[in-house]
Amino acid sequence: MKCRGKATLALLVAGCALFTACAATPGAEPKAAGQRSEVGAPSLPFGGIPPVAIPPDAAAMGDFLKAEVASNEGDRKNATIFYEAAAQADPHNAALRLKLASLYVRDGQLNKGLEEVNAALALKPDMVEARLLAAGLQSATGDEAGAEKQYLEVLKIDPKSQEAYLYLGTLYAKQGKYDAALATFRKMIAVDPHAFLGYYYAGRVAAAAQNYPLAETYFHQALTLNPESELVVMDLALLRELEDKPQDAIKLYQRVLAADPTNETARKRLAALYVGQKKFEQALSELKKVEGMETNPEDTRIKIGLLYFERGDFERAATEFNLVLGAEPNNARVHYYLGTVYAEMNEAEKAEAQFNLVPPDSDHYVESRIHLAYLYDKDEHYDQALSALQQALAKRPNDTELMNFIAGVYREKKDLPAAINVAKKMVALDPKNDKFHFTLGALYDEAKDKQLSIEQMRETIRLNPSNAQALNYLGYTYAEMGTNLGEAERLIRRALQIEPGDGFYIDSLGWVYYQQGHYDKAVKELERAWDLVGDDPTITEHLADAYEKLGKLKQAHSLYKDALSKAKETDQVTRLKDKLQALRDDGHSQP
Repeated sequence: MKCRGKATLALLVAGCALFTACAATPGAEPKAAGQRSEVGAPSLPFGGIPPVAIPPDAAAMGDFLKAEVASNEGDRKNATIFYEAAAQADPHNAALRLKLASLYVRDGQLNKGLEEVNAALALKPDMVEARLLAAGLQSATGDEAGAEKQYLEVLKIDPKSQEAYLYLGTLYAKQGKYDAALATFRKMIAVDPHAFLGYYYAGRVAAAAQNYPLAETYFHQALTLNPESELVVMDLALLRELEDKPQDAIKLYQRVLAADPTNETARKRLAALYVGQKKFEQALSELKKVEGMETNPEDTRIKIGLLYFERGDFERAATEFNLVLGAEPNNARVHYYLGTVYAEMNEAEKAEAQFNLVPPDSDHYVESRIHLAYLYDKDEHYDQALSALQQALAKRPNDTELMNFIAGVYREKKDLPAAINVAKKMVALDPKNDKFHFTLGALYDEAKDKQLSIEQMRETIRLNPSNAQALNYLGYTYAEMGTNLGEAERLIRRALQIEPGDGFYIDSLGWVYYQQGHYDKAVKELERAWDLVGDDPTITEHLADAYEKLGKLKQAHSLYKDALSKAKETDQVTRLKDKLQALRDDGHSQP
């Protein structure tokens, strides 16, 4: 039986929901698409690489246009090759050099990137974007003095450059120059009183300098601009720990977790506080707390990279993360983030390489394995996907959602016995979870074990009488079998009361009428279903069957052909060919 309803076996691939936008909280996992961004558009007015004017030289222009086409098509490898050729033909084009530098950095080739950006600056010293990229590269390669000079030069050219203030201030903070850092952030705020990140980082610097009242002032100013910011609430909680106010810190961590239950950093610190209240005079040592409040350019770039990721600007996100890895090549968290960026850019090999650099002791190891499994599964490399998921399961042996994903991969591999065994384990671990019973029932159905499938669907409905998918699935199963048609109709009507506009459920009702011999009523419902889900070959076939029963043979012939063009399952393809041949044999083929 084909999958019924809204992705009948969607639960088998629940892990795929992980591949969406990221949160901006350091240490936090990527959030689901559509969740709140930490910073509104006015708070991060950083520009990208400026557009390159078409080169005047004919050879350069040809390579440039090829590069632009390749870039627009997502072919970054050839884009780089053609940009290199264009730069060689037109070596005095500073914008072209900067574009090439940005591509090198995005791919982790920092030395080549620095060479090109220096060439751009030699041609055009007042190019702000080039100086910012050069500063980032110098900071990533350990030349902090050079980076400082670049940021100061940018501020001479553009006194309103928030990016320069932000990175310069965090560079000073990393060096322990807290007064200089605070002065830099104050200038940033003076330029833009709505600069959320200016207040936020001023608060972090004040906390690192142990000026807690000033830190609190800045954090509250940041919250005025963005009252729901996890960034600020997390650091305000850390500040309460520093001030030896554990109860206040607990409330703040609870506030974070109420909004984002997946925030592992908040959960771990909350757990530590609870332990500390029972066994120790203080929850954490002052030194560890202060380290938690320190800031540096790499930490800032991670946050900015995540913000770019959240906005869908994957090129800039990749650049930021590669700059971090230039300074911190073993930063597992950034390897994980960069892997997610490359995955979004459909650069599977690069994504795979980054995820494989996440070590087993990292908080992101399990998620990196899930991402790897998704990449392998997408390319139908099922054994590799299963291996990655088994590595994740070894870390979380009772994680039923991981098992769900594993069952889904076994199903796609056509290994139904293995998928069923995994689903049985899910049910054994969580016997009251109606969704797991549904998954097991659907797998039994694919394995042609109708009786066990029916038992699991009945158990699903017993546990959750409002599970519309199970109500429809069981009703349609009876309709397909031609038995219990009265109960089938009642079950499907219950499903339609819950989700009245579902085209698959309407099709199921029409098919019950067909099996009962009520062909007029069947056509009425099946036409409704076809209007809603006309691209489904089974619904199209059902309507054609009903037309054939009513003698509407031309319409039936047309729909059989349409269904055949969309059918993928071997059994259905054979069945449709037989039906079309029967019409031709009877002399009723479409003219």
